[in-house]
Amino acid sequence: MTDWATKRLGEILQLNYGKSLPVKSRVDGAVPVYGSNGIVGAHNAPTVKKPGLILGRKGSAGRVHFSRGPFCPIDTTFYVTQDDAPDVDLEFLFFLLRHIDLTRITGDVGVPGLNRDMAYMEPAKIPATLPEQKKIAHILSTVQRAIEAQERIIQTTTELKKALMHKLFTEGLRGEPQKQTEIAPVPESWEVVPLSDCAVVQTGIAKGRKVDPEDSVALPYLRVANVQDGYLDLTEMKTITIQKKERERYGLQDGDVVLTEGGDFDKLGRGFIWHGQIKECVHQNHVFAVRPDTDRISSEFFAYQSQSSYGKAYFLSVAHKTTNLACINTTKLKAFPVLLPSPDEQLEIVGACQCIDGKIRAARTKRDQLQDLFRTLLHELMTAKTRVNKLTFSDRYYE
Repeated sequence: MTDWATKRLGEILQLNYGKSLPVKSRVDGAVPVYGSNGIVGAHNAPTVKKPGLILGRKGSAGRVHFSRGPFCPIDTTFYVTQDDAPDVDLEFLFFLLRHIDLTRITGDVGVPGLNRDMAYMEPAKIPATLPEQKKIAHILSTVQRAIEAQERIIQTTTELKKALMHKLFTEGLRGEPQKQTEIAPVPESWEVVPLSDCAVVQTGIAKGRKVDPEDSVALPYLRVANVQDGYLDLTEMKTITIQKKERERYGLQDGDVVLTEGGDFDKLGRGFIWHGQIKECVHQNHVFAVRPDTDRISSEFFAYQSQSSYGKAYFLSVAHKTTNLACINTTKLKAFPVLLPSPDEQLEIVGACQCIDGKIRAARTKRDQLQDLFRTLLHELMTAKTRVNKLTFSDRYYE
């Protein structure tokens, strides 16, 4: 690595302060306005008339963004253009700053902030030649574009899923006339019954209760953070100590539909199906476990119904709301007006939803693999453990 130089950030770049541009002063336009956490609006004229990097100064301090055209950095940010780092390729500098990770040196009292003088003291290793900088930047940007492409697929397919479920749970698949329910129009032949008529609703266990240490057991438990909209994220599970006799009452069973009782508006009633992914797992009191009578309704059909616009509309209509929060109680959940088409139609609707879910899962898997690759390459290339002249790389693989 003799052709790499170690310098302080202050030797290779200048951080400029962004300028105040409150919402009331902005004029509709196409120029992006950047805050510490990224684009926060638009304006009709740039305050910086060339591409540049934006670093969070307050709030999401240390975060770095890349504007590939003119932009407006507001006063919670620093910015850098090519003129402020004349000896370093700007795109390479973007990835270098991500590797250095200035979020490490932000203050933690009150609103996090990035001190410019402290940032200038950070050591940075850079290739001596621009061609090597540019090739490193090209490799990393290619992988990053591939990640962004998968993100777009996930977003587009998720929107398609919402539209599909709205159609399926209001029109069905048989083209039959509709009848009006308290929530929405539905096919005329479908039954509408309270959830308590076709499922058992189980509340979860609360933290902080006293337990007899001689008769207790520590078990993994499902929290609101694990329950996402249409899938379960079990990457970070915690444990809870309960009485041994309670493990059956609060234990999740294969086929349970887990639903969040509330939180932020977008967290209300979200969830999906528990398939016994973790042995002897219980659920917290902010997560309901709905155990359908499978002779009348499948777990999959109810799960998709609860995630559809029909289910969301019911949850919002009965929720207790404050300024930013909403929640439902057990009584309201048991009164959920469940739609019951024939078993065959339930199966067909589930099949259509599962098909689109498969596409979303595939895109998430590819995105996650690319993110792992990006993290590895960022470390290897920015520390010169892997040199670009020894790396075989084809853009086509990532298209």
